[in-house]
Amino acid sequence: MSVALVIVSHSAQLAAGVVELAAQMAPDVVLIAAGGMDDGGIGTSLEKVMSALGLADTGDGAVVLTDLGSAVMTAEAAWEFLGSPETVLLANAPLVEGSIAAAVTAQSGASLAAVCSAAETALQAPAAAPDPGENTPAAVTEQAEDSVTAVLTLINPMGLHARPAAVLAGVLGAMDVEIEINGADAQSVMMLMTLGAAQGDELQVSATGPDAKRAVELVRTEVAAGFGEL
Repeated sequence: MSVALVIVSHSAQLAAGVVELAAQMAPDVVLIAAGGMDDGGIGTSLEKVMSALGLADTGDGAVVLTDLGSAVMTAEAAWEFLGSPETVLLANAPLVEGSIAAAVTAQSGASLAAVCSAAETALQAPAAAPDPGENTPAAVTEQAEDSVTAVLTLINPMGLHARPAAVLAGVLGAMDVEIEINGADAQSVMMLMTLGAAQGDELQVSATGPDAKRAVELVRTEVAAGFGEL
């Protein structure tokens, strides 16, 4: 089981499209579209959202993502009608990017809170690196000793596109590691996708933490295998 996602949109086609896209990244996650009015028109339906929340009750909870303001109000009303369950969280997140990030995180088996957080921070830029002058020599040495690095070359024709980014972010997100690829947070599918890394490009991988070596080796293995696309 994993955390489920409910996609609420004014458009049935838009909700279905987001579900279709997210499903490519997270095939084992329950994804339910609740878009449009009951008659197929543009708008949001309280009944549709309540029905979707009922279907999304997988035991691990559900995260709800919405597009525009009235969709938020409809989702809140549905949540209240169902008794404000603690197993349902309404994410304040961009619909498409948040849904993809949440789906990838749910695929990794993360908790309800972690899936919601992934949605809400989908477009958040990583924190700026601290000024080296602010670190003590001892802290810098310890960081250097714990760091694992690699330089890899992409060989698959499409490069680091959405699916490979989702594969890496999903698996790395479950590890106790801080890992970056070309300066981007490798545990964030959206940050990896912003790199626009193409076939033949080099990936500078740097990791710290208990799982650093295992994480870098996983990236090395996936890149060497062309993410299964060769």
